[in-house]
Amino acid sequence: MSLVLNNLKPAEGATHAKKRVGRGIGSGLGKTAGRGHKGQKSRAGGFHKVGFEGGQMPLHRRLPKRGFVSLSRGKSAEVTLSALDKLPVNEVDFLVLLQAGLVSQHADQAKVILSGKIERAVTLKGIAASKGARAAIEAAGGSIVD
Repeated sequence: MSLVLNNLKPAEGATHAKKRVGRGIGSGLGKTAGRGHKGQKSRAGGFHKVGFEGGQMPLHRRLPKRGFVSLSRGKSAEVTLSALDKLPVNEVDFLVLLQAGLVSQHADQAKVILSGKIERAVTLKGIAASKGARAAIEAAGGSIVD
């Protein structure tokens, strides 16, 4: 037998005959044809919408709706240059910001942003800074240590 498109067929045992339901008691699928007894699902045209639970409050209505609220929101805090300028210390790390109340207790990182002015040299340790804030801190004689 040659390999021609019109001779192609599935391998031996790969397919099986379709179940013919409702064709007599001897078939094993006669009478109720696998639909059980009574009820909406046993009848022609009987269907429920997706998620219907027989009148019980469906799962998608029982659970609270969250919408989209970022779970990482509030983990990063912003600190302005003017707030840095008011700090009494020259070496600033996350703990100093936390003790000064510039950063929330829920935050786990901080970033200095360009807002206000800084007049003195400040050294940042382990705190990120925006491009503009970095330039302003270095212009005032300060530095940023990563």
